[in-house]
Amino acid sequence: MSAPYAIRIVGDPVLTQRASEVTEIDARLAKLVDDMLETMYDAPGVGLAAPQAGVQKRFFVYDLGDGEGGRVLINPVITESSGEWEFTEGCLSVPGLHWDIVRPKEIHVTGIDLDGNEVSFEADEYVARVFQHELDHLDGVLLLERLDEDQRRDAKRAVRQLQMAAPAPEAEPKRSLFRLR
Repeated sequence: MSAPYAIRIVGDPVLTQRASEVTEIDARLAKLVDDMLETMYDAPGVGLAAPQAGVQKRFFVYDLGDGEGGRVLINPVITESSGEWEFTEGCLSVPGLHWDIVRPKEIHVTGIDLDGNEVSFEADEYVARVFQHELDHLDGVLLLERLDEDQRRDAKRAVRQLQMAAPAPEAEPKRSLFRLR
């Protein structure tokens, strides 16, 4: 059985657009979250932002491997950040490639959960990185834009090779996509 969604790959214009706020939390969104979690686990990945599944809404799913299972953060905002932490980072939308990227070490995040409750918490190091990476997707930013000049030069070459090797996009999505209002 294949994943419900094909993960969008670098070069797809949906990955460079800012996603719009989620305005309604309903059964359709809950189903989309479940399908995105299944897609993320199938990849396998730690996080998956809605634009990576072709949905231009501000939320992402994630599983930190901490026993809590898959979760979602809707309309996330980083309200504070501090420090610096370098870590090797990859992306499901840039498959097979990884770079050392410096990001803030500690962040404060607010958002909404699937029950419509406001959430607010501190995150550091790895968890902070996951949230920052997925939030970048919601802003239309790929990790390629976080690279220094030497990394970017090497990355451009690697991405060209990746795009040349990629199969042609499917004429129809695996599952019909719908628009959330």
